[in-house]
Amino acid sequence: MKRLLLLSGALLVLGASAAAAAPGLNLAWGAGCWADNPVNTKTFACNTNTGNAQITASYTPTADQTFFVGIEAVLDFQFDGALTVPDWWSFFEAGTCRQTSLSTSADFTAAPGGCTDAWFGLGAGGIAAYQTATSVPHDSSVTTPGRSRLKVAYALADASPLTGGTEYYAFRATINYLKTVGVCTGCSTPATIVLNQIKSAEGAPANTSEIIINEGINRCITWGSSTVPCIAVPTRNTSWGQIKSLYR
Repeated sequence: MKRLLLLSGALLVLGASAAAAAPGLNLAWGAGCWADNPVNTKTFACNTNTGNAQITASYTPTADQTFFVGIEAVLDFQFDGALTVPDWWSFFEAGTCRQTSLSTSADFTAAPGGCTDAWFGLGAGGIAAYQTATSVPHDSSVTTPGRSRLKVAYALADASPLTGGTEYYAFRATINYLKTVGVCTGCSTPATIVLNQIKSAEGAPANTSEIIINEGINRCITWGSSTVPCIAVPTRNTSWGQIKSLYR
């Protein structure tokens, strides 16, 4: 009986350990997080102007955040063998080939549930910038040809607590297929995409943030057969001012 109780206790400890997520960043193709749908390669024949591809970012903070109010995230793209960012991947800025083809969301009310939703459908924000080497102004680290950077910021009007060691949905990016056939070239250019940073912020009275840059399980995905290694996509901390302005 004593041996059975000891074994049962050990199994409970193992179960508790397995339930806790490794601190860090995760990225996956699809509407759910890596725990929902662990897919790191997306293939598309570039033969239709309808439909879309979705990318879901998630993260696990190391410590509790009682007054969590929002995030700022950095997602970097490196296009395999490209000297410039292909037209098909040119988003957001005025005059680009597919200005309206990239969008983001923090609404995970219909997500599969592998990660925890701290937004409850109330996250406000979106794309802060999508920058290339030719953007004016641009992030000083986005100077290498064939590279772009997506900055995303979301915030809550009222603080919501986070628990350290729990994996949370961060944001979802959607790339639609408009202007793929016969309009904007470069859809088939392979790309390596890395979630390089998430800043998770607390509002008053704590007014602190945790900057998360390490990988949880998988923070690197590819479009097509990209040969660019994940480690070749650079990292750089960015300004915290954008997200703070959302909840002041």
